[in-house]
Amino acid sequence: MENYQHAPAGDFVLPFDVVEAGVRGRFVRLDATSAQALGVHTLPEPVARVTAEVLALATLLGTALKLDGRLTVQTKTDGPLDLVAADYYGAIEGKPKGVRGFARFDAAAKLGDKPLFTDLMGAGSLAITIEPVRGGQSYQGIVELSPKGIAASAETYFEQSEQLPTLIRLAAAPVFTPGSKEPQWRAGGLLLQTTPGAPRAADDWERLSTLAATVEDLELLDTMLPVETLLWRLFSQEEVRVQPAEPIVFRCDCDRERIAAVLQSYTDADRAALADEDGIIRAKCEFCGTVHEIGEATVR
Repeated sequence: MENYQHAPAGDFVLPFDVVEAGVRGRFVRLDATSAQALGVHTLPEPVARVTAEVLALATLLGTALKLDGRLTVQTKTDGPLDLVAADYYGAIEGKPKGVRGFARFDAAAKLGDKPLFTDLMGAGSLAITIEPVRGGQSYQGIVELSPKGIAASAETYFEQSEQLPTLIRLAAAPVFTPGSKEPQWRAGGLLLQTTPGAPRAADDWERLSTLAATVEDLELLDTMLPVETLLWRLFSQEEVRVQPAEPIVFRCDCDRERIAAVLQSYTDADRAALADEDGIIRAKCEFCGTVHEIGEATVR
């Protein structure tokens, strides 16, 4: 492609098509974005890994919809990791495309050195909620959480809700840097899907999905490996058309005025119970760590 600019090392989504096979895909690699999202709370490594995968999944799905509003991927379970949520925000009013994530974990839970996904999650559901800003209606799809993980659960969602053959691979890993006690989390993912209405041979999907399934976690996460090189490795016998990479940042749209508006519906006694000794209500955003200070005058 003339004047094509290669994708950056991290914090991007790259759409691509295998045109003659009627298959489309997206690749995501989060670096500084995922590190900031997961750096708000200190999480056990298995918990952080699942949260980072949900973050990558929300980015894949949100960018695929070209959404101007918000897409939320959320799990609710009866396990120690009873809630994981990631929000993708589309670009609007000068704000860039971005994601944020949060996990709620029972710190008292007894887990082994290498807990399985089912040890963390137990039984539960995966919900995908779409909330456009301009036009369209809100939508929510819910599927049972697969014991095989977040990616398998998302594949079930597409199978049930859109009847589109879909393959999803997700990976996350901590990156330790000298002088830092806490790791920086990196996340990556690959989504491959049949293109609705596109002509294809009977074996096209089976062949390409089999090739895509061979991608290694390290290949999804390695910022030294250009995504274009990886796509060539996976589909070396195919003609793959890549589109410009879309940058992704950490973004939290928590808002002091919105919290104050919610507090208006509380009684005076309820607000007084929430306030500190100085009469200020301090509401901490669990996604970005910002503490919003709200006085009674602001509420009124």
